[in-house]
Amino acid sequence: ALAAEPPSCAPLVPVTFDNATIPGLLGQWIYITGASKYLPHLAELKALKHATFSFSPGSHEDELNVTEIMRMNETCVVRNTSSIQVFRHNSTLVHVDDQVVSVAKLIQSDKDLLILKHFNGNLPGLRLLARTPNVSKEQLEEFEAQLRCLGFTEEEVFFTS
Repeated sequence: ALAAEPPSCAPLVPVTFDNATIPGLLGQWIYITGASKYLPHLAELKALKHATFSFSPGSHEDELNVTEIMRMNETCVVRNTSSIQVFRHNSTLVHVDDQVVSVAKLIQSDKDLLILKHFNGNLPGLRLLARTPNVSKEQLEEFEAQLRCLGFTEEEVFFTS
């Protein structure tokens, strides 16, 4: 079955966490685009017009505090009540916000890109964040190819402004 897969559908390779992984996540990230088959995430993606996430060290070694500044439709939202739990043994990130849990793997890419593959049940999601509001055409094309490999259509992909 793998031989029949087009070469552009190389498997997404998760980052294996080491001592440099978490410090590399700290700071500001700008949300660029994403897609999800999970309906609560899909509704959020449709409404999301702009988002900036700032990660800072949490009160525990394997915890990151998250500050989110977002424009949802015409409303500005600032949240600094969520956190990300880091599970080094299986290189998983778990975002907890108001009793809503989202599990993701960090996908290997450029150090200035943050690609997160989400798992909610068996429903995939993929999101792209960057250190700057702009990504190169090549980076975007590579991300879009990954989305197609996961079975997403153009109608299921939402870009921020």
